[in-house]
Amino acid sequence: MQFTFAAAAAVESGALVVGATEGPELLPAAARADRSSRGAVERALKASRFTGKPGQIVEILAPAGLKVSRLIVVGLGKAADFDAATAETVAATALGRLKGGTETEATLDLTGLKGAKGGDLAAHLALGAKLKTYAFDTYRTKDLDDRGFALKKITFATGDAAAARRAYARLLAVADGVFFARDLVNEPPNVLSPVEFARRAKGLAKLGLKVTVLGEAQMKRLGMGALLGVGQGSERESQLVVLEWHGSRRKTAAPVAFVGKGVCFDSGGLSLKSGAGMMGMKGDMGGAAAVIGTLRALAARKAKVNAVGVIGLVENMPDGKAQRPDDVVSSMSGQTIEVLNTDAEGRLVLADALWYAQTKFKPCAVVDLATLTGAILIALGSEHAGLFSNNDALSEQLTMAGKAAGEPVWRMPLGKGYDKLLKSKIADMKNIGGQHAGSITAAQFLQRFVVEKTPWAHLDIAGVAWQDGEQKPLIPSWSTGWGVRILDRLVADNYED
Repeated sequence: MQFTFAAAAAVESGALVVGATEGPELLPAAARADRSSRGAVERALKASRFTGKPGQIVEILAPAGLKVSRLIVVGLGKAADFDAATAETVAATALGRLKGGTETEATLDLTGLKGAKGGDLAAHLALGAKLKTYAFDTYRTKDLDDRGFALKKITFATGDAAAARRAYARLLAVADGVFFARDLVNEPPNVLSPVEFARRAKGLAKLGLKVTVLGEAQMKRLGMGALLGVGQGSERESQLVVLEWHGSRRKTAAPVAFVGKGVCFDSGGLSLKSGAGMMGMKGDMGGAAAVIGTLRALAARKAKVNAVGVIGLVENMPDGKAQRPDDVVSSMSGQTIEVLNTDAEGRLVLADALWYAQTKFKPCAVVDLATLTGAILIALGSEHAGLFSNNDALSEQLTMAGKAAGEPVWRMPLGKGYDKLLKSKIADMKNIGGQHAGSITAAQFLQRFVVEKTPWAHLDIAGVAWQDGEQKPLIPSWSTGWGVRILDRLVADNYED
């Protein structure tokens, strides 16, 4: 689908999408359409009790007095509250209404909205439309024509087409990173093994990323007993993938590091999940997918930052060689871990990946992402990711980035009282803390692998990495690609030159 930016003009064919703020007050394009149709737009709005609230839509087919095949009026809410996130949702909602139609072209004209910069507004409208076009149909063989868009071209009206194109180029790089992450999470586990995941990561070298893959022999020499213990029951080899982006003008600047849990399938190991609990566990590598999608976005938009991504890729499977409850493993840090539950495996993977990222690259800050605990769903549902951090400044940066990017986080507590729950009778720690505060004790476990006073944050994304209920306008997919947008925004706002 081709996206173009142009000055507002009379639309001669296809579908036309216009807007109205609360009141409702028609924007210029909607007002022109109303005049051309001799008041048909206003009459349609009144008949449908349209008030201009966000998400409201009135559709007029073959409107009299207009050459367009379809006129769609979308509610924008209060003009003072209209922002980039609203623009994206409006465009995605409108595009969803056009799906299944026969139009091959459409125009979206929201010019005249007070307080909105024309170029930025059009760029975010295009981003919303782009995110709505995502589909994962790799394994479908039937009814493909019914699932796609007939649209071939969408024009976004703007008073500054050049500025819109520049802004959208950056946003498109982020959208492509989101799509890359969604594809990885949506892939079935018989296809996306740790080795296959690593192979796809290597393909990003064409964007200028340095990609290094460590196999089991190399990780064993480094002492990564925690990560390797998780994967030892699988026939598929575990991998550690390192992606480096050197974009800072200051070549020696310490990088910002992102670390991702990449359990390509989680059966629970010998602490076997139930059958129902195992469904969807192909997505237990959502943190790794977010990290690789972020590094892809940074490279594609030539971000002026040094950044590194480290992802631990394993399968957690039951087998005669599998890790047992009561085993003790030694991590790369030298700390020993009593494994009481093999289904608390993600933190073991992250323990070694975190230590490697910090000792190898000496980052200025490190953020890890993981579909780590079901307990975070109990606390926050599917609206927020859980945020845990040892640094107030980094926590605030992530909170602000999440708000701006539409991927909100909620800070959860850490403390010595929770840390005591990890005390083991025979090792330095155990990998579970007991019945209560499961997300917090998991974060406390990870904090033990943070080097000295390195600013660190942990994002528990178990509630936001995929969606089993009603799909959201910007996420027409089981996999959400959550994490790419917040991390890209974190970098853009705080770490670029």
